[in-house]
Amino acid sequence: MSETFIPYGRQTIDEQDIQAVLQVLKGDYLTTGPAVAQFERRLCEITGAAAAVAVNSGTAALHAAYFAAGLKAGQEIITTPLTFAATANAARYLGADVRFVDIDPATGLIDPKLIEQAITSRTGLIAPVDYTGQPADYDTINAIAQKHGLPVVADAAHSLGATYKGRSVGTLATLTTTSFHPVKPVTTAEGGAILTPHADLAAIASRFRTHGITRDPALLQRNEGPWWYEMHDLGFNYRLPDLNCALGISQLSKLDRFLARRRQIAAMYDQGLSSSQDLILPRVAADVVSGWHLYVVRLAGDASRRRAVVEYLHQQKIGVQVHYIPVHLQPYYQSLGFKAGMFPQAEDFYSRCFSLPIFPAMSDADVSRVIEKVLYAAAHVV
Repeated sequence: MSETFIPYGRQTIDEQDIQAVLQVLKGDYLTTGPAVAQFERRLCEITGAAAAVAVNSGTAALHAAYFAAGLKAGQEIITTPLTFAATANAARYLGADVRFVDIDPATGLIDPKLIEQAITSRTGLIAPVDYTGQPADYDTINAIAQKHGLPVVADAAHSLGATYKGRSVGTLATLTTTSFHPVKPVTTAEGGAILTPHADLAAIASRFRTHGITRDPALLQRNEGPWWYEMHDLGFNYRLPDLNCALGISQLSKLDRFLARRRQIAAMYDQGLSSSQDLILPRVAADVVSGWHLYVVRLAGDASRRRAVVEYLHQQKIGVQVHYIPVHLQPYYQSLGFKAGMFPQAEDFYSRCFSLPIFPAMSDADVSRVIEKVLYAAAHVV
């Protein structure tokens, strides 16, 4: 029998999840209903955040969080180029610019030493990215932000359930965004959330996800009756339906188990690949517990081999992927003036890296097969 394809990531759905969605289908609410508030409460309980706002994608979460943080047209954010484009794009949606700073090549995370020198009078916020599931150096970043009176919006799309110095993701920044795409730690099919210790910012984000509309009597400028509402901001329809939230509630009950399995797989990769002189394995700081959304290795030596290695592994039905093409190399951002060579550490990291399969449903045999094929490819494929 031929070997099955192993993707780099996939959802894990069981009968409990299916029944949770079916219960909503049989009920009164398909869009915004009681499951939304219940999902938000569970996110707060799990992360320690004071408030959560569920939205319909991780990108929507970034957009709403930047808005709630007060980002204005003409300002700019400071972030890393080694991320998915949405981290930068959400600032552009608000008319703001993006100032990238390079990464720490050991981790792929934004280099805190470069942040302060990038701050200008136009800086509106700092947006670190928890690349692969490892939280950024928040103590250093928050100290810089506080010195300059700036909010920190954490892009934690990879790191739900991770910790930094014993503190949970969701409590480490002014606002934290996460994603519930199927390859993430838990899924709502599509979805995201904003987590924050600040109730006032959560209220702004909540209004933003619903067209900027409020029915709060305390905020209304006038009130003509029980049907009355007012649009106070130019918001969007970023609501996450009850269907998705029911799936999310069920998935959150398995988060600890999912993360434990991801960490087991990462440990197996560490052990199985550590003897290779052809690979650079991921490094996790001693004071961090990673969520291991991705396990990213890099080729040592000649980076030009990367394409051949990836193509060989695909032929072997090992679905490695590359995370990420640095955002400043995308044609849109090059049209804004960014050029190759501006962020050499991120570019070198990208040129060598590829992500190995890692998801809870992988068997030990799957992991062993990946290790065998990757060791061969790294040593022999040119």
